[in-house]
Parts: sequence; C-alpha cells; structure tokens
Amino acid sequence: MLTVLFLQYLQLEDQSEYKTLPSLRQSDRQTVEQKMPVKCCFHRSNAGETMAWSESVDTVLSNKEGLAAFRTFLKSEFSEENVEFWLACEDFKKTKSSTKIALKAQKIYSDFIQADAPKEINIDFHTKNDISQNISEPTLSCFDAAQSSVYCLMAKDSFPRFLRSEVYKELVKKHQDRNQKRWLPFL
Repeated sequence: MLTVLFLQYLQLEDQSEYKTLPSLRQSDRQTVEQKMPVKCCFHRSNAGETMAWSESVDTVLSNKEGLAAFRTFLKSEFSEENVEFWLACEDFKKTKSSTKIALKAQKIYSDFIQADAPKEINIDFHTKNDISQNISEPTLSCFDAAQSSVYCLMAKDSFPRFLRSEVYKELVKKHQDRNQKRWLPFL
C-alpha cells in the first residue's frame, strides 16, 4: 500500500499537493516523508523541469541546465549569438553604475549590433539605427527593442526546433532514466 501511495506522490507536480491524495492518511504521509531521501526531490524535480521546458522559452532560459542545453543546440545551428545577446541584455539591465552602463552598452554594441560585429545579430534596420544613434548616451532600456526581436526569433524559430532536437530528447530521456533508476531500489 505504501508503495502505491509513494508512486502517487511522485506523480504530483507540486509536492505540497500530496495532502490531496484521498488514500493518503496522516500516518502514511509521515512515513512517505521519512522514507524520501532529500535527493529524490531534486531528481524528480529535474525530470519535471526538463519536461516543463517545452512550455515556453522562458522556462528554458531561466533554468541553468535548460539554458546550457539550448545553447548547445544553438551552437550546433550556428546561431548561439541570439541567446548570448539576450543574456548580455539581461545582465546589462541589472547594472547600477552609470560608468558600467556605458562600458557594458559599448561592449554589447561592438559584439552584437555594429556592422560586421563578431556575433552580429539579425535585427531590422530601424532598430539597429536607433541603437547606433543612442549608444553614446545609453540607458538601461536601449537594447529592449533588439532584445525583444531576438527573443521572438528564438521563441518562434529556434525554440520549436530545440524541442524536436536530439539534444532535448536525450536530456529528457536522461532525466527520466535517472529518476527511474533512483526509485527502483525503493520499490
């Protein structure tokens, strides 16, 4: 009986929902909690997070392992400059010092925006022109239009291909296998 309850527990998205299982009495909940090693939650969570990446590009970008997998995929397609630019912009927006704002803005501009930049991103002429005209006095929002454009490109183009890629499929399988192996001895 406890094994069945434990398996039901593992199927829950949110661990706090285990109280909603009708057959799980207070004493059974305590037994499950005592038998659960801390690492189990981590591995179950990783498998769930890996599957959740398919929901949105935001989920992938906000997860360290998801981001690494997405970057690997983009490198294989020779388009990693998009995610690198997006990350540089996210870092830039957190900058407090006006001196650092100017330095980081110039670095982003020279790496991603200016003509023949080493990691030049594909953005429209008007956005590129607006940034070029305002780069001498940058603000924390000076790259917002370009970042939005790149984000949309990743969300509509790169991300769906990532979800169909072997990189993503192998990662999901790895997490599922790891999760399954972790629990076989318990059962």
